[in-house]
Amino acid sequence: MSKIIISCAVTGSIHTPSMSPYLPATPGEIAAQAIGAARAGAAILHLHARDPETGRPSAAVGDYMAFLPAIKGGTDAVVNLTTGGSAVMTLEDRLAGPKAARPEMCSLNMGTMNFALYPLLGKRTEWLHDWEEPFLRNSDDLVFKNTPRDIAAVLQTMGRERGAKFEFECYDIGHLHMLRHFVDRGLVEGPVFIQFVLGVLGGAAADPAHFLHLKQTADRLFGESYLFSVLAAGRMQMPMAAIAAGLGGHVRVGLEDSLYIARGRLARSNAEQVAKVRTIVEALGREIASADEARAMLGLKGQAEVGF
Repeated sequence: MSKIIISCAVTGSIHTPSMSPYLPATPGEIAAQAIGAARAGAAILHLHARDPETGRPSAAVGDYMAFLPAIKGGTDAVVNLTTGGSAVMTLEDRLAGPKAARPEMCSLNMGTMNFALYPLLGKRTEWLHDWEEPFLRNSDDLVFKNTPRDIAAVLQTMGRERGAKFEFECYDIGHLHMLRHFVDRGLVEGPVFIQFVLGVLGGAAADPAHFLHLKQTADRLFGESYLFSVLAAGRMQMPMAAIAAGLGGHVRVGLEDSLYIARGRLARSNAEQVAKVRTIVEALGREIASADEARAMLGLKGQAEVGF
């Protein structure tokens, strides 16, 4: 098997500050946790921005630029910026930071979908910020919009114009067929890097049977011309990573995807999750890829070509 790429999703736009004191929100926290994750073995850092005062998801240029130079100065890891931002943002808002930063990689959700976060409310009654509870509660009527026109715009704006390659986030079978459609249109060039996203309410559940069905479908659609990685939101994060690693794929962990390191125990950092998944995949006989090895595998433009 080839070397395994560990991606780390450092903060995301799903969990809120009241859920964990370890969720990074300020520029200093995001930079420090990203660098720590890279030192623990993450070759790719998947990054969202946050408003440093409230911890609310942000895509503002200033909020990204407050931590991106520090990350570049502290590690050679690949920076992968979200184009999904948050489901409550417009496409224009979501792309503001990435357009200015011109990263080596971007994530790209391959479809419009329900994005239900309200189960995360749980039994919590106290919140650090007044935006958190309504943000989660109102997600029972929330649609993440990424139409074919939106996808084409992201491929043009971030890919052809700025040289980024993509982590194609596929939450369900239809997303794989949409990706194949864009390959057939000539708008996606290889190597194709698919991130199977499991466990978000609105997409496929974090179940091994669903993952295997997704992989078998991708095998039929893309043959040997793609690489795959797996992330599982919540408690199935590490079990699904182990399955992916055993099948020759790559893995993603991070506090965007799960706040926990074990049942009932919050992860104290992104690096803690990276270290744990590294132990798992190395026990399966896989050797982790360095940042430069990941760049070669994915055909990236290189750290010198970014805009921060």
